[in-house]
Parts: sequence; structure tokens; C-alpha cells
Amino acid sequence: MEKKIMPGKDGNKYVPYSERTGEESVVFFTRDLSEAGMKKIYDRVCEVLKGKVAIKLHTGEPEGPNILPRPWVKELISSRLPEAEIVETNTYYEGDRYTTEAHRKTLEVNGWTFCPVNITDEFGVATLPVNGGKWFKEMHVGKGLLDYDSLLVLTHFKGHTMGGFGGSNKNIGIGCADGRIGKKEIHTPEGSDDMWGISEEELMERISESTKSVVDHFKDRICFINTMRNMSVSCDCEGAMAEPVVTPDVGILASLDILALDNACIDLIYNLPEGGGKAMIERVETRHGLRQLSYMKELGMGNDRYKLIDIDNGDAVIDAKEAVKDIEPEWKPDLYNVFWGRNKRV
Repeated sequence: MEKKIMPGKDGNKYVPYSERTGEESVVFFTRDLSEAGMKKIYDRVCEVLKGKVAIKLHTGEPEGPNILPRPWVKELISSRLPEAEIVETNTYYEGDRYTTEAHRKTLEVNGWTFCPVNITDEFGVATLPVNGGKWFKEMHVGKGLLDYDSLLVLTHFKGHTMGGFGGSNKNIGIGCADGRIGKKEIHTPEGSDDMWGISEEELMERISESTKSVVDHFKDRICFINTMRNMSVSCDCEGAMAEPVVTPDVGILASLDILALDNACIDLIYNLPEGGGKAMIERVETRHGLRQLSYMKELGMGNDRYKLIDIDNGDAVIDAKEAVKDIEPEWKPDLYNVFWGRNKRV
């Protein structure tokens, strides 16, 4: 009898930095949330990008209030990557990005008109091997992704309704999987009519295996930037219906190590003073989203320990608590209480 595959556990339990083991990677950090800050931190990781460059970012549902500022991305591309193209895939759910035609209209509404946008599954799918995976041997991605030599993963770090949080791992794992096959493999149990039937630890593991297929494909020609701004607990796929932002802005982080980067962002959230990270922490833990991190480590995708380099202050090495010590909660108590009551009923 074939052994049943079982997901891991403890996706709702945060592991403090002091309890982690292994090597350290480098993560760069700036508090400068601006076009200049984006370019400054990009310059620290860009040396790996060669040849034809794709930029994977979440372009969002129509009129989404929290997506990456288009002027920042436009300036980065025009000044650093004039030949690069944004890459996206169609959605699994029906809506304004379900078909390529509708998706292109949404891109226009949201202002992604200053460079080519390749909806990579427009002309079919390709498969990438998942090395060491337990759920997948291969993952279906948009065929057009394979037209590129390098990948810049440019992520709006935020919450996520099912994943708990959306960092670089979610941006690639869901965002590069094609809209009909790959995303279904991640979200829907085989033979089930429950479209969103996979959740918690199993979902985090499937997302991470999908990501691994893409990271392994690009090898040493991939780098990651996470922008911690307008961090609703909702994903940008919820558009104008996203929950109010009650988490203070933090900054921009970048690394060549996807696990170190996403883990650093989570560490910053957990260390925000005066309960500033409360809403995000609740969202992450109730969805068991921390399994994204522990499973990436099990898959050998990077290190959960890192040196956090403060590029605003002479490249000083700091820890997460030091990085956020001066950040004050920006939420109003009334708004926070309204949100908290709504969130508890989700």
C-alpha cells in the first residue's frame, strides 16, 4: 500500500531567531520607502541578473489601493532595467484577471502600461521539475516564463487570506503557476469540487514546492526584493475589498536568499513595538503560514538565519528589534478595533 503523504506541523508557531540553527545569509534593509530607496536596495543584489530579465510582481485587481507604486517600478525599470519585462499569470478564480483579455484591461486600469507585460500562460504551459518535493514531481508554469534568463522577484509584502502572508515565496509559488493547471494543483484536492480545499500546512508546502521549481530553474540568476508598505492582512488579489491597513510601514529588504528574506520580514513584524504587528501576526498564525518558512528550510531553499545589513547607516549589522525600534503604530484605535472585530469573524 502506498504511504499517505502527510503535511508537516506547527505552521502557527513562531520560532525566535535565537532558536534557529545553521548558516547565515545576507539581507539588506532600508527604511527609505521611495523610488530612491527601491533603486538603492536593488543595486545591492542586481549583479546576478544577466541576459533577458523578467520582473515578477503582483499587478493587482482593478483599483487595488495597496499594490506597489507604479512610479517606483517605472523608475527602477527605466533607470536600471530598460529591456526588462513584467511577467504575470492569469488567475484560478473567475474575475478581472481570469482571461488574458480581461487581465490586459486590468493592467491598463492599474497603470502597468510603461513596459511590456508578458502574461506567461497566454500561449500555454510548461513544466518545471520539483526536486525533493513530496506533493509534486513537477509544476505547471506559464510557458512564457522560460523565455527569460534571469528573474527579479519584486514583492509587495502583505497578509494573505489563505497563505497567512504573501512574501517572495507566495509571489512566485502562486504567481508563476499557470491559471488553469498549476494553481489548481496547489489549491484543489485531486478529484474534489472544493476549489480551495487545500489549506494550512499542506497549502504552504505546495506553494513552496512550486516556488522551488522556479528558483531551481533560474539557479544563480534570481534575486528578491520585499517592500513592507501598505501591509493589509489581505492580498492584492482582493483589490478594493482589502481589509484596512493597520500595520505600520517598515521599509524595503532584499536578498539572494528567498528564505532569509521572507523570514526577516516576518521577524520585523513580530518585533514591531507597541503591538504594531498584531493584525498581521494573527493572520499569519491562524492560517498556519509560518510553515512556508520551515518547509523552505527543509527543501534546502535557503537559511532562516541572516545578517541584516542597514544600508541607511554605513552597512551596520543590526537585528530585527533594532530595525523597527523607532516605528510607531500608525493605526487609529477606533479603526483598529473595528478591524479586529471583523477579523475575528473571518
